[in-house]
Amino acid sequence: MNTLRTLEVSLGTRSYPIWIGDGLLDDAACWRGAIGGRHVLVVSNTTVAPLYLARVEAALGGLHHASLLLPDGEAHKTLERTGEVFAALARLGASRDATILALGGGVIGDLAGFAAACWMRGIDFVQMPTTLLAMVDSSVGGKTGVNLPAGKNLVGAFHQPRAVVADTSTLATLPPREYRAGLAEVVKYGAIADPEFFFWLEQRVDALNARNGQTLGEAIERSCASKAAIVARDEHELGERALLNFGHTFGHALETVAGYGTLLHGEAVAIGMLQAARLSSLLGRAPAEDAQRLESLLRELGLPVAPPPLDRERLLAAMRLDKKNLGGRLRLILWHGIGQADIVPDVDESAIRNVLPDA
Repeated sequence: MNTLRTLEVSLGTRSYPIWIGDGLLDDAACWRGAIGGRHVLVVSNTTVAPLYLARVEAALGGLHHASLLLPDGEAHKTLERTGEVFAALARLGASRDATILALGGGVIGDLAGFAAACWMRGIDFVQMPTTLLAMVDSSVGGKTGVNLPAGKNLVGAFHQPRAVVADTSTLATLPPREYRAGLAEVVKYGAIADPEFFFWLEQRVDALNARNGQTLGEAIERSCASKAAIVARDEHELGERALLNFGHTFGHALETVAGYGTLLHGEAVAIGMLQAARLSSLLGRAPAEDAQRLESLLRELGLPVAPPPLDRERLLAAMRLDKKNLGGRLRLILWHGIGQADIVPDVDESAIRNVLPDA
């Protein structure tokens, strides 16, 4: 097993660990202590379960456990599928000391975490992310939720996990497109707050594209450390935490209008970050050269930088439903250049139209 990297998410009187390493799913001694009761429900999907479920179940010996497999994909992050988790918990006889293990990518983590937040008004859950995107973003910070036809993540709750178990060996089985999608969220951390990390990524494109273990481990650790620090200061996204949504207002609109699953989340975020950077330049807030650096890095990592042809007014309508908006006015995360993002209220929609595609 490679070196275990350990971080802590500190939230006042509460905290939880993030463990990053190769082979952690088999290392029950590492994470069994995060399970406080006798009942455990493993929630996974039909893609991940054949690869890793048996390993997790083997580590649950002595506990009363069951597994629920959901279909794979963003289109299944729904209230209806959440109901299936509730039904599985009922069959298990899960009481308030039960634990849900979320084994999969961001969709499973978000949905299973939301179910944990709701069951008996809140039970424990452990994030076991198996995608790069989930390791560096959705598994950390306690945002849980599901989609509605009107938009992404409109129903949800803040519910922190008991632990995050990031087994980096699972990244070897990720399809190339899924892996690249995760790199978009890694780039985001450099873009919003850490120009040194952005430069570090620019210098290691070849290693990242080759899935070099040492480089990936450091990239995941630095990304998680950045998010953990922000979450510790602003758990419920009342201020600074909104910066983590750089590119997401554009990206979520793209996902909604294109149809869930057409664009992977990370792909939509890559396009959205570039749209936010270009809008910042258009508004005179940032140098155009920084947007060009961002585009170059995204391209070199194999990520899309141009949106598909979609109806501009439908995209704007989806953006108006974004959770960061206040009083019906658009509030976006823009930047002053690499490493300098901020929250901008009441952005002029005519300027936004200039960076949106149009069918």
